[in-house]
Amino acid sequence: MDVRFGPEEQIVWPASVLAGILMCAAVYDITREVSSRCYKGYNGLNDLHKVEWNNRGFSTFHALVAAVVSFYLLVISDLFSKDVHGAIIIDRKSWVSDAMFGISLGYFLTDLVMILWHFPSLGGKEYLLHHGLSMYAISLALLSGKGHVYILMVLFTEATTPFVNLRWYLDLAGRKDSKLYLYNGVALFAGWLIARIILFVYFFAHLYLHFDQVRTVFPLGFYSTMVVPPAMSAMNIIWFQKICKGMIKAMSSASKRS
Repeated sequence: MDVRFGPEEQIVWPASVLAGILMCAAVYDITREVSSRCYKGYNGLNDLHKVEWNNRGFSTFHALVAAVVSFYLLVISDLFSKDVHGAIIIDRKSWVSDAMFGISLGYFLTDLVMILWHFPSLGGKEYLLHHGLSMYAISLALLSGKGHVYILMVLFTEATTPFVNLRWYLDLAGRKDSKLYLYNGVALFAGWLIARIILFVYFFAHLYLHFDQVRTVFPLGFYSTMVVPPAMSAMNIIWFQKICKGMIKAMSSASKRS
C-alpha cells in the first residue's frame, strides 16, 4: 500500500483527527451544561446515565456532520461525476473527504475509549466490533487515498443515529408512551430502511458495476472491501430486526391506548 502523505495530508490528517477529538469534548460539555439548565430531570440522573446522555450528544452531532458532508460529496459536488474527472472513481478524493475521515476517526476513537472505560454500560461487543471495523476501513481509505466513495456511502448511514439517540433520551425520560416516541420510532424505521438497508443494496450494486476498478486496489484494501461491508451490512440487518420488533410493539401499545 502506497501511503499518500504529501504536504496537504501532513496538515489535514492530524488536524482533522484532533478536531474530531476536540469536537467530542466540546459537545460533551455543551450537552451537559444545556441539559442541566433546560431539562430538570437531568440532575436527577445517576452518574453513568449522565455520562451516556452527554456521550450521545456528541454522537448525534458527529452523525449530522458526517451525513451532511457525505451527501454533499456524493450527490451535490462533482467529485464522483463520470464526465468531470479523468481519474477512475475508486481513486478520487479531496481534502474535504480526507478531513471528514479524520474527524470521524477522532470521534470513533473518543467514543471507543469511553465505551471501553465504562464497558459494557455504554455498549456491548457489537459496538466494539462496529467501531473497530469503521476505524479500520476509514484508516485504510485515508492512508491510501482509495475507495473514498464507498467510505462516504457508509458514513452517510450515520444519518440514523440521531433517531436512535432520541429514542434512548425519551425512554430514559419516561416518555415511551408519548406521540413523539412513536413518531421517532417510525422515522427510525424508515431512515434505517433507506440509509442502512437500501443504500447498502446500492453500495453492493455499485461495487459490482465498478469491480474492474476495485480490483486495482492494493491486496489488503481489496480483500477488506470484500469482507468489511458485508459484515457491517449483517449488523445493520440484525439491528433492523430489533427496530421492527420495537416499532410493532410501540404501535400495538398506542392502538390499545386509543
